[in-house]
Amino acid sequence: MLFDRPCAIVDLETTGGHITRDRITEIGVVLIDGERVERFSTLVNPGQAIPPFIEKMTGISDAMVGSAPAFDELAEALAERLAGRLFIAHNARFDYGFLKNAFRRVGIRFQAEVLCSVKLSRRLYPQYYKHNLDSLIERHGIELAERHRALADAEAVWIFLQRARAELGEAAVHDAAAHVLARPAAPEGLDADVVDALPDVPGVYVFYDENDAPLFAGRGNNLRSAVLAHFSDEARRKKEGRVAAGVARVDWVETVGEFGAMLLEMQTIRRLQPLHNVKGRPQTSLCSIRLDAGDDEVLRPTVVRADEVDFSRAAELFGLFRSPREAQRLLSDLARTQGLCESTLGIQRPTPKKGRPCHAWALGRCRGACLGREPVPNHNARLMMALARIRVPGWPFPGPVAVVETDAVTGEVAEHVFDRWCYLGSRRDADGPLDGDAAFDLDTYRLFGGLLKKLPEHTVLRLLDTEPA
Repeated sequence: MLFDRPCAIVDLETTGGHITRDRITEIGVVLIDGERVERFSTLVNPGQAIPPFIEKMTGISDAMVGSAPAFDELAEALAERLAGRLFIAHNARFDYGFLKNAFRRVGIRFQAEVLCSVKLSRRLYPQYYKHNLDSLIERHGIELAERHRALADAEAVWIFLQRARAELGEAAVHDAAAHVLARPAAPEGLDADVVDALPDVPGVYVFYDENDAPLFAGRGNNLRSAVLAHFSDEARRKKEGRVAAGVARVDWVETVGEFGAMLLEMQTIRRLQPLHNVKGRPQTSLCSIRLDAGDDEVLRPTVVRADEVDFSRAAELFGLFRSPREAQRLLSDLARTQGLCESTLGIQRPTPKKGRPCHAWALGRCRGACLGREPVPNHNARLMMALARIRVPGWPFPGPVAVVETDAVTGEVAEHVFDRWCYLGSRRDADGPLDGDAAFDLDTYRLFGGLLKKLPEHTVLRLLDTEPA
């Protein structure tokens, strides 16, 4: 049954609701071991001022926490108290996330199976609309000496669980808790201990089969959630369910932030080429369009390949295409919609007879550049205007630049260095070596270009004065 296993009902008071910026001011824990119940409570010095509205709500003031221990003084003993217990909290995402971040700041990885009593109440009492703690207190006639204090609120959850067990029966509470706790089952052959070890941080994971062949590489802001999502019932019903089939091993690499995970995912897919990853594989035919002027001063588009021209340094390129066919298709579309000459654009091979019009002239889609009826400067200008929207922009910085990600909880920093749209590598040490490939790459170009439009939170750009090591 539910309470046959060690449990800890936890409630926190904090300086606010921001899970990374705010800090804990009080911890209340009810420890349950069968019939034995132990209570633990302590104020915590948050190292920052308590806002007036929080003080009014909780009754906890700066003066009260001034002489209280800081969290790092409590962390080791608290981790020992909570180890191996089912973590129960009302709106557990908040309390568990807050506490987990507090542990991370002091270098302790805390992970527990979590039961949210809000979700449990919804499961047990679906006839009611509200399931916040005040509603539970009123509905179940719970009497408390004080409200919005950590131990009192943890006690309220403990009383609610006992009242629910008395009203509905122990089996009903156990079954509801099992439903709320239910998570995707690990596939056969995958060590359950490995699944439990998955961290709640950003990173990249790789699935391998029993022969150690890579099946799939992915990323997530929360590695644990991202991996387990593949084994949910919903995922198994969809096409992506085949990704989870045959998984025997999971490897993962943690990153400081989401951008680093995106970069690492691309590098991992290209290196391993997993069976089920279609996107992100190495590009072999990256192309662009370059305009070349002949002796007649007519601008003619030429499809150039990245293995022939250094796209990171070439000037005036238009469009990035995964194959020459894509580039030719775009030129055909422009000729049709903009009335450009197909012969001049190279879509139709020039006729051997001088003055012979292109096919589009007969259809009324060409203004006669092939016949000399449209002046060369006019056709050149219209072609340039048509291509302007897909012009590949030049590198907007005077030199290489580092995308600097900072972990809002631990303060850990990672740099991802780019120059002329090329990814040069990542490092945790600002003076460390880089191991990236300086070749121009379409996916990297798009990823970095998207970052420039909107920098994520806790991410900044740092101009590098010299060429990176």
